[in-house]
Amino acid sequence: MEHPIFIKNASQLITVGGFSETPARKEKMKQLSIIENGAVWIESEKIISVGLTSELERKYSKQLHQAEVIDAAGKIVIPGLIDPHTHLVYAGSREDEFNLRLNGATYMEIMNSGGGIHSTTARTREATEEKLFKESKNRLDLFLLHGVTTVEAKSGYGLNWETEYKQLKVVKKLQRSHPIDVVSTFMGAHAVPREYKDCPELYVDLIINEMLPKVANENLAEFNDVFCERGVFTPDQSRRILEAGNRLGLKPKIHADEIEPCQGAELAAEIGAVSADHLLRASEQGIKEMAEKGVIGVLLPGTAFFLMTEAVNGRKMIDNGLAVALSTDCNPGSSPTVSLPLMMNLACLKMGLTPSEALIASTINAAHAISRGNEIGSIEEGKKADLVILNIPNYIQIQYYYGINHTDTVIKSGKIVVKDGRRC
Repeated sequence: MEHPIFIKNASQLITVGGFSETPARKEKMKQLSIIENGAVWIESEKIISVGLTSELERKYSKQLHQAEVIDAAGKIVIPGLIDPHTHLVYAGSREDEFNLRLNGATYMEIMNSGGGIHSTTARTREATEEKLFKESKNRLDLFLLHGVTTVEAKSGYGLNWETEYKQLKVVKKLQRSHPIDVVSTFMGAHAVPREYKDCPELYVDLIINEMLPKVANENLAEFNDVFCERGVFTPDQSRRILEAGNRLGLKPKIHADEIEPCQGAELAAEIGAVSADHLLRASEQGIKEMAEKGVIGVLLPGTAFFLMTEAVNGRKMIDNGLAVALSTDCNPGSSPTVSLPLMMNLACLKMGLTPSEALIASTINAAHAISRGNEIGSIEEGKKADLVILNIPNYIQIQYYYGINHTDTVIKSGKIVVKDGRRC
């Protein structure tokens, strides 16, 4: 039996409590619920008690000798970070395209010339399942060292059933073997493969009639995502793909309005998507409709930063009532990073979020973006014991010291998996 874990003396214990049923919106995205000199008692993978150190020491005085005690004096404790949008499983890299973009080529120009998603698709099709697993596990290890305890992982670099299936099997294997929880999303509609370039409707039919039923029958994914974008999938095609998945029990997500306005935000509201992601070119009407329908807006500051384009106005979205989450968009072409703390920095510096909003967007709101608000994302009694201890005295320093990894200790499902910044 695992010993209890007692975290005590935290300079700030940031619970982010009170939003398990519905995500934080508007002014509530500033409400972190901070306990100074805070403590947490953990048993059997769960958070059992939260409060002042003095209170919990009295409450568990007869059990303290059994516990592994972590003194967090001078440090803060936050919920485990959650990344609700990654393209975790892929082969290779695309630094050559990075150089092309620095010399003036656009993302869509590179993609239309056979690069971009198509380049990674070719490498991923060629890679063995073992190679994909090894590369993806290495990325997960880095996520963990940055305080991330749950990630969503999409397929979408296969664009044929054989490779999409291979990616989804790797996601399942990672979920079984790695401390990080990995949530699976099918994204066969990431791009129209080159072999269907002149007949994209045939590929849409393939996704709807063959791929989606196989994904559902083998329980390979929880979500179904589509890239609704000019030159990729039209709003009508996207609607048909998402509705087909929904009928099979796959919850809809959507890459919306990233490069050009394409009615993606409106479509997300119409079909009741769990989240709409990117939103760089989303209309004000689309954002309003998303807010009214309770769709989470997942913002990806690293993508705009890496593509050298203007960031989305997250401040305006929050003020207009949209529940916002943050993600790395970890992928080889437009955001090759695993640092969710850096995304929080960029959200403050480029999108207008405050430090408290960035933290909520990376914890409880991110949990809602993958339908797990009742399980993770806050430090509350009964929730899974996913916590991070940061080697700083207050939460504002997460954003003040940009580009620095402050992670000292990571506890995942009640087990210490990172200690002194190193894997256990």
